[in-house]
Amino acid sequence: MSVNKVILIGNLGKDPDLRYTTSGTAVANFTVATSERFKDRNGDQQERTEWHNIVAWRGLAEVCGKYLKKGKQVYIEGKIQSRSYDDRDGNKRYITEIVADQMQMLGRAGDDGDSPYQRSGTPQQHEETPRGGKSPLDEYSEPPFNPDDEIPF
Repeated sequence: MSVNKVILIGNLGKDPDLRYTTSGTAVANFTVATSERFKDRNGDQQERTEWHNIVAWRGLAEVCGKYLKKGKQVYIEGKIQSRSYDDRDGNKRYITEIVADQMQMLGRAGDDGDSPYQRSGTPQQHEETPRGGKSPLDEYSEPPFNPDDEIPF
């Protein structure tokens, strides 16, 4: 048995880049920073930041593109994937990324003017909230990534 599961809580390093494949499938790319604090051998406080490349597909990509902004805290759940591609100069490049299948916005209300959350973390009424249901921002789950989908970069 094997497990490929990643859970991250961090801050967006840039606004998501939302694009569409030639077949119309939405894909969003963005980075998330996670930091850890520790004391070194001398007892001095240190901080180490890791940057994670995130890719979201279909409906989750559109939600990320619409609501996520640089600096916002976010919960991401997905799987780690490594792949290679040829850059514009024909050089082979390798990338490791997290393919997100769940996203939840975190943080306090008032971080910016268009936050759909109150201080309690509960969703406010929002134009995209289905009748009697949760806001699409509460938690968004996407079906697993299809490796046959085109990657637009």
